[in-house]
Parts: sequence; C-alpha cells; structure tokens
Amino acid sequence: MRYLPIAERDIAEMLRTVGIGRLEDLANVLPDALRLKRDLDLPSPLAEMELVQKLRSLSEAGKSGKPMVSFLGAGAYDHFTPSVVDHVLRRSEFYTAYTPYQPEVSQGTLQAVFEFQTLICQLTGMDIANASVYDGASAVAEAVLMGQRIKARKKCLLARSVHPEYRTVTHTYTHPLGLELIPIAFSDEGALDLEDLEKALDKDVSSVVIQQPNFFGCLEDVARIAHRVHAHDALMIVAVAEPLSLALLQPPGALGADIVVGEGQSFGNAVSFGGPYIGFFASKENFLRSMPGRLVGETVDMEGRRGFILAVATREQHIRREKATSNICTNQALCALAVLVYLTIMGKEGLRELAEINLSKCEYAKRRLGEIRPLRFTAPTFNEFVFSLKSDPDETLKKLSGQGILGGLPLKRFYPEMKKEVLICVTEKHSREDIDRLARSLEG
Repeated sequence: MRYLPIAERDIAEMLRTVGIGRLEDLANVLPDALRLKRDLDLPSPLAEMELVQKLRSLSEAGKSGKPMVSFLGAGAYDHFTPSVVDHVLRRSEFYTAYTPYQPEVSQGTLQAVFEFQTLICQLTGMDIANASVYDGASAVAEAVLMGQRIKARKKCLLARSVHPEYRTVTHTYTHPLGLELIPIAFSDEGALDLEDLEKALDKDVSSVVIQQPNFFGCLEDVARIAHRVHAHDALMIVAVAEPLSLALLQPPGALGADIVVGEGQSFGNAVSFGGPYIGFFASKENFLRSMPGRLVGETVDMEGRRGFILAVATREQHIRREKATSNICTNQALCALAVLVYLTIMGKEGLRELAEINLSKCEYAKRRLGEIRPLRFTAPTFNEFVFSLKSDPDETLKKLSGQGILGGLPLKRFYPEMKKEVLICVTEKHSREDIDRLARSLEG
C-alpha cells in the first residue's frame, strides 16, 4: 500500500485497547539477544514524490538509456498526485455512486460536490460554481453560450491566445446557432493585443474570452481587459487551463471577470491519454439561472441537521428538454472528488508553495534555453513558454525523442506563422538535471 490511512491517534487508541503504552512493547516477546540495538541503516526520509522517483530510478538502473522525460503541457499537465487521492477514489461508496437524485441516500457524494464547488469559488474569486462539466474545452463553449443568453447578442470575441482546441470546441457548439466568433490577435509580447480588442468591441458583442495564463504560458492583464470589456456592456470570460496558477495570481473574480471556467486536471487527475478530465464553471451569483449543469446546495433537514441537496438542476435537458440551457446533466463526479481530495490535503500554503516551485523551475528553464536562442515572447509566464528553434521542429523533436526527451509541442499545427516554435512546459516533477539535459541536447 502506497498510502497508510492510520493516524497517530488511531495507533494510540489501538495501544490502549490491548493495554500497552508503546509500539515497541509489542516486541517484548523477542529475546533480547535478537533485538537490534541501533537505528536501521537507511537514508533520511524523503517526500512521497522524491521517494517514488528514487524507486523508479532504481528499477530503471538495469535498463539501457535514461528514462523518458516529457516537457509537454498545452492543457495537460504532469503534476505529482499524492497516493491519498487514489486511496479515497477507490472507496466503493464513491466509485460506484450514481447521480445523487435521492439526497437521503447520497449525502456523502452531495457533500463532496458541495465542498468542490466551495473550493472552486475560493480559487476563482467568484460567487457560485456548479458541480463541474466535462472538461475545460466544453466549459469555455458553455460560457460563451451563457453569455449569449444573458446579453442576447450574436458576437463573441475569442482571443487567439486561448487554447486552440478550446476554440475549436466552442466553434462546434456555437456555429449551428449562428453565433459569430471573432478572433482577437496577440501582441509581440505574447499577451492579448489591446488595440485589436478595442477595434472589435461594439454593441453587438455579448462576451470576450481570454485565457489566464494563456496558451503560450503568458500572463494577461485581466483587470485592464475587463475594464474595456465592461465599458461596452459585454461579459468578461476568463478560461484557466492550468489552475495551479491560481495559487499565485490574483483570482479572476477580483479582477473583473464575470464568468471563470477551466480545466481542473492538474489537481489530482492523471494526464491519462486525454481524459477523463474535469471542467469547472464559476460565475457571479446574479447569473445563477443561466448557468449550465447542476449545483449542490446546503440546507437542513426536518430535525435541523446539516444536509445537502441538488439545489438547481432544472436547466438540464432531462428535465426541461428543448428549453434546457445545456445538455450537461452529468458532472464528472469522481474527477471532481480527486480535485477536492488533492486541494484539501495540499491546503492553501502547500498549494502556494507548489506553485512557487513550478514558477521557479520554469524560470530556470527559460534562462537556460534563453542562453541558446532568444525566447519567442517577453511577457511574464507561468509553467510554460515558447522557444524558437533554428529550423522546422519535427527533425529536432525526433532527435530529442531518440535521446529520451519529449521536447515540447510544435506550434505550427495551430499557428501557421509559428513554423519554428515549440511550447515547453516545466512542472515540479522536472529536476534541474532534466532541464540541463534538454538544454545540452538543444545545444548539440
């Protein structure tokens, strides 16, 4: 077992039950001559992530070559997941639970979802959050549809620095409805082009969508953008693909966002070949009736005891049918539970410390690779950055792969003008040696 759910108080209670004071007393039946009179000859304790990496390196010792190291990100982030997360997820009352229509038999599931909603509100700075949606891409699409319902206008300004796949999914959702998606350029620094935004804003715009940090890892000036958006009576939608950034950055809600959506995969959910992921969705309270999906609420029963219910679900298609605001009537409950457990055990201080580690390691990688070639953008970044190669990236990435390095995502697939650029991601799982190894390979 990677996780032992036995606390000190549990051990003390068991010792009291059998009538002894210390664990060592259990060994009194052994002859004194057989007892070890010194500490075990073991190295000092390690954090769980370090221990797992150490054991993995030992298991790879007999194999030729070094283990593969990946610098891929772009909306799928390889963070370390503590073993307690899987331990809780594998409890049968969670992984066999169905939709909690009957609150009298679903209090555990309902409370878990309620706590998930609460933490999403705290992270985003918003008033309300729903019980999750399918993933970050569908969350953005649903936010655009929600903005159109609220403002009853047929234009949405969608930044080109938003994840390209998020934009594609949004187009799939909105095209049949005749909603016009207008792309907004990014500047030479890598953030939103404010002049292009100002030109596109008019009385027919329902909402503006940006990503923070954006697809290139660059940080946007959310407050400044929100001021311009609200001056035209439009809604400000902020998408977050890397939610760990929220542990360091000001929450979008405090900077003027009306709707904050994103992907929660970083919090306790494995990359897992693309899914299942966990979309989160939060907004101001006055938009409650236009929000897609379901919300769990807190109440009291007839005896005054605290309880939880599906509070607002009448917008879903299984109840309202063709009048529903969304086809999302099932949340990603098990993935949301993983987010809840992860955030709970990390705590505010732990989450911030982890974010600082990620930022620090990424800044080191930027400095090392910046010694080889100038970086593509100059805006501040979190976790990711764009690096320009000398030539087409396909051959370079193929050579890196042969050396056990997944060297980043070529951007020409999404941005034809970026023929030589790759997006590189660094998390807490990358060591200094990993980063130096990438730099040496690129130098060669």
